[in-house]
Amino acid sequence: AGGLSVRTGVRLALDWGKARIGVAASDPSGILAHPVETIPAGPDAFARVQRLVAESEPIEVVLGLPRNLAGVEGPAALAIRQVAAELVAKLGALPVRLVDERLTTVTASRQLSGAGRNTRKQRAVIDQAAAVALLEQALQYERTTGLPLGGIVEPREETRKDSSA
Repeated sequence: AGGLSVRTGVRLALDWGKARIGVAASDPSGILAHPVETIPAGPDAFARVQRLVAESEPIEVVLGLPRNLAGVEGPAALAIRQVAAELVAKLGALPVRLVDERLTTVTASRQLSGAGRNTRKQRAVIDQAAAVALLEQALQYERTTGLPLGGIVEPREETRKDSSA
């Protein structure tokens, strides 16, 4: 097993959707990604993520950035960038990385689920699977290149702004 060294430490991946947030984590060696849970999107979502971070003590949070097939960021990407800024404000020194979702099977699994009958339970599983796929992509990239995937989200000056709108 060649490959470059991977930073040790748990990573937490979030597939942040309008209705649900799929959560996945890696093992401390950064090799395996596994589903954790699905969080309902809404006012309590950030608090739940903070609790998960406190429990798993990750070295970083990986957040999926939705771009269209041409790589252009639309309204969904803008919304995720706002989520990322909020996470940075709430998680302190913990790095938050935006990773292009187009590289994962996220879209495919969503389209697959849209084709079949969708129970709430299946949707939750798919959101977790999307987070796992996102994290696996990030881990694979790091094993291949020796570098973490995605860009670090920088804290904003006006991070104290209330986002209850």
